[in-house]
Amino acid sequence: MDSDDCAGRRVEWAVVDSPIGPLLLAATENGLVSVGFHADRQVRDAALRRLASRLGGEPVEDASGRLAESIGALDAYFAGRLREFAVPLDWSLVGGFHRQVLRELASGVPYGTVVGYGELAGRVGQPGAAQAVGAAMAANPLPLVVPCHRVVEEGGGIGGFGGGLETKRRLLALEGVLPEPLF
Repeated sequence: MDSDDCAGRRVEWAVVDSPIGPLLLAATENGLVSVGFHADRQVRDAALRRLASRLGGEPVEDASGRLAESIGALDAYFAGRLREFAVPLDWSLVGGFHRQVLRELASGVPYGTVVGYGELAGRVGQPGAAQAVGAAMAANPLPLVVPCHRVVEEGGGIGGFGGGLETKRRLLALEGVLPEPLF
């Protein structure tokens, strides 16, 4: 479904605790549509306003249990029992090149591995578009589930991350890519 077709859909949300801080999850009838980091009240309220603007209607707190599968999957991921997310996703907040890159990331970069921005650009047929891949990562509405934390700089640098570099390090350590922080 394209973003032009998503106006007026019911969005349900919940804030859940995680080892990397509170996460805001939002879903439509099509699946998980958004994951947000550091979901204190201010961040949550701003994210819900953006969702209302993009998807129409006022998001409601998880009234139907629509988020139960996603919450369970994230709990299993953080406990080390889940390596691949299979929850339904609603891609309506991202389109074009960004969607193409994020779909490749979701399907082609498994748990415990990393990929460079340039390599990911090449995988989607745009070998010179490493910076555009970085923009796609920054626009990812579904971090963790669409694992943008697995995208790193070609020269071995960790790269950026919308959830903060410490969060990225912790996620890569959870997946065995980096050593656990010493403190």
